[in-house]
Amino acid sequence: MRKLLLIFMISVFGIGYSQKIPTVLKKGFSKEALQQKLENEEGKIITIQQILNEHKGKVLVIDFWAGWCRDCLQALPKAEELEKNNPNVDFVFLSLERTKESFDKSLVRFNMKDKDNYWFASGWKNNFNNYIDLNWIPRYMIIDQKSGIAKYYAISPEDPEIQQTIDNLLK
Repeated sequence: MRKLLLIFMISVFGIGYSQKIPTVLKKGFSKEALQQKLENEEGKIITIQQILNEHKGKVLVIDFWAGWCRDCLQALPKAEELEKNNPNVDFVFLSLERTKESFDKSLVRFNMKDKDNYWFASGWKNNFNNYIDLNWIPRYMIIDQKSGIAKYYAISPEDPEIQQTIDNLLK
């Protein structure tokens, strides 16, 4: 009986808890989204605009993840492979950990310390994540050399459109 109840609860309450493709695939960011603040490993505050400025002129892959996210952790080896196969592309990792302590622990635990990492100290719901319709992780975005959005929505580093977009931007 408990097993049936559990299956029923998962089927009823599990509906809607998956990534939904946004209806509008945006090509740029709002002013409010660009002013969203994040923190780096040292606790330094930085905005999305500053991150984009640091990578201007390069193709940038943004990887949204968290150490508590099973799907993110399963995707990590393929994300590392994507990064290794694209040495001329910059990668930024935006963490949705719930605390700074969790962020720091995840960076160590998942060998992310040598990467460009930031976390949303303000939490999941913020101007940037709301603007890009972030409803699940992992999520990947590709930013072109002029800080425009070239690939708005991908849920796996194995999505062939990620590599196609990168290749097209590097031509």
